[in-house]
Amino acid sequence: MSHLPSMKALRALEAVGRLGSVRQAAEELSLTRSAVSHQLRFLEEDLGFALTERDGRGIVLTVRGERYAREVRGALRTLALAHAHTSSTELAGRLTISCTPGFATYWLCPHIARFVGDHPNIDLTIVSPRRLDEVTTPGVDVFIAYGQGDWTDMWVEPLTELQFSPVCSPTLLQQGLREPGDLARFPLLHLLDENDWVRWLAAARVTGVDARRGIAFSDMNLTLSAAIAGQGIAMGDTLISRNTLSSGALVQPFSEITIPAPGAYYIVADPTTVEGPLAQAFLGWLHGQLSATGITPPR
Repeated sequence: MSHLPSMKALRALEAVGRLGSVRQAAEELSLTRSAVSHQLRFLEEDLGFALTERDGRGIVLTVRGERYAREVRGALRTLALAHAHTSSTELAGRLTISCTPGFATYWLCPHIARFVGDHPNIDLTIVSPRRLDEVTTPGVDVFIAYGQGDWTDMWVEPLTELQFSPVCSPTLLQQGLREPGDLARFPLLHLLDENDWVRWLAAARVTGVDARRGIAFSDMNLTLSAAIAGQGIAMGDTLISRNTLSSGALVQPFSEITIPAPGAYYIVADPTTVEGPLAQAFLGWLHGQLSATGITPPR
């Protein structure tokens, strides 16, 4: 504790690690690219090991630098959360969160009372977007969105990646669902389209199953509700399905065969809004609660 690195340098490293480039980090921190590079060099001298390496015309974080950046991100979140806790009685105002329906139903809503209990003077509103990647709704302070992470002119932080695998009611196992080829005898449940099933069937090397068959739903709540009711087999993920799997309402008949989701969950906000005390209090709580429930950010 006798000597700690510069907070400005740590924030520069965290931004570069999260955003993937010095240019984007400079824009977010309202600094020049040269200033961000200088902060990284100062931090390297302070720590005694290399954080960056050349990559073409730019720089990228080394493996050790990426690991340290993740640790710094966690430390900064811990500080933000500690500050929010100590000043919770002073935090007051309205905070609006936009969250995808599945994430809201199966994770956020079961935990959000803890945030309200910590910050009773914050008037919290949670809304669902029309599209999973929507991050422009007027009046929203923080978005929990699903996509590729390529929202321009926004503050973006990866929240968690997903793995997909079929999920169904245990009653379907009693009806003869034992191996991937048996899927041909059961309805497939789709979220919007059949793309996830096409990819999973290819990974499982299953033939004779038409991925286009079944029922398409507009959101994950409907898809999982149909699966729980035994109406077919859905493609579940490691976040949305975890509670229903833990309770036994759903099972993974082929848990050994998974595919990565084509997107991931991200926290997205306007760069100026995210620095506000209410948004910081929510982000600090969100990261702490996700960690407490075993959900970790991408590595």
